[in-house]
Amino acid sequence: MAETFGDALRRWRGKRSLRNVATLAQMSKTYIAYLEQGLRQAPPETARALDHALGAGGELIALAAAQTGRGALAQADALQAGLHDVLAAGPLADSSLDEIEWTVDRHGRATRYRPEGEHFPELLADFQDLRVLLTHRQPAPARRRLLVAAARMSGLTALTLLKLGDSRSLSWWRTARTAAAAANDRATLSWTYAHESYQAYYGGDVYGAVELAARARHLAGGLPCVGPALAAPLEARAQARLGDADAVRRALAEAETALSRLPAAEQIGSAFGYSESQLRFHAGNALTHLGASARAREELARAADLYPASEHMDRALVALDTAMCAVLDGDPAGAADQAARTIVGLRPEHRTALIIYRANDVVTRVPPEAREVHEVRALREILALPPGDMERGRGGDQQGDRG
Repeated sequence: MAETFGDALRRWRGKRSLRNVATLAQMSKTYIAYLEQGLRQAPPETARALDHALGAGGELIALAAAQTGRGALAQADALQAGLHDVLAAGPLADSSLDEIEWTVDRHGRATRYRPEGEHFPELLADFQDLRVLLTHRQPAPARRRLLVAAARMSGLTALTLLKLGDSRSLSWWRTARTAAAAANDRATLSWTYAHESYQAYYGGDVYGAVELAARARHLAGGLPCVGPALAAPLEARAQARLGDADAVRRALAEAETALSRLPAAEQIGSAFGYSESQLRFHAGNALTHLGASARAREELARAADLYPASEHMDRALVALDTAMCAVLDGDPAGAADQAARTIVGLRPEHRTALIIYRANDVVTRVPPEAREVHEVRALREILALPPGDMERGRGGDQQGDRG
């Protein structure tokens, strides 16, 4: 593969720091980093300045010319890069900060209905623009708002990676906590710990999930914010896994209180909110793990009624928990059939690692003597297929479906 402008720029820079080259070429070190990473295209005047600063003998100029020759889109990229850098350099007006915060909130809402693989590139593009703003000096109030936005975007990145089954989500929680602490924003820090407790829970670290949830509630310190509303029901689910019925009841009572204290503007379908539909789902999940299937079914039915059709992920999880109740009630065939229909009914892009994990959980809870029941065997076969092939796997099995 031919060397790119970014590769050549990195080679000519050698051991010199970005700051040193930026001073010589009279441009920002962030912009030079973008050029090296191929995130921006170098216009002719930029290439000339860098070529002269590094003594590249015209090599960078030639590579930039070849790059520009690829068409108007490359020139548009270069223009946009330079414009972003100029705009980021000045003090931010309140309207600009409002726009940034609206964008972050929009991404929080998108987590409820957009497939992760489709949403992630746009999330990262907006996060990259936010990162550029953080490299420039801003008045303390503006910087604090930017840090809160960065903490929330880091949390969204972690959540998306978690749903995609990527372990790099763990490091993004640390980034989110660091940014929230730098902003001295206890509500955002509580929100971060609450969501991280879900990561621990789904990773099998039940005790760690309880500890993180308790940390989220402690940091909130009585504030009517999302952190405790998220953390308490997760603690209930974790305590249910540990078989502590009294702790489950206490945590669910705390969850009800936290939700009732939450402002209406935050009782929404968003990664930054918490709603009654979520509480009913989480309560149903906790009761399912306690083996209280009748009460669990009531909560799950309420959740299914409350969730809008657009929230594919949680609606599927509610259905899979209802299937788990069927296992507990001694109907493994019905449970497997419902789980299979849930998985096949989702578009491939919505069949995330988390959904498959929970469907496998249904299979795991089936008693050994029922593992070869036709519907259970069919569910195992469907879960073994790649997401795009699941319809075919189910379609070939229709004659064995229950009536």
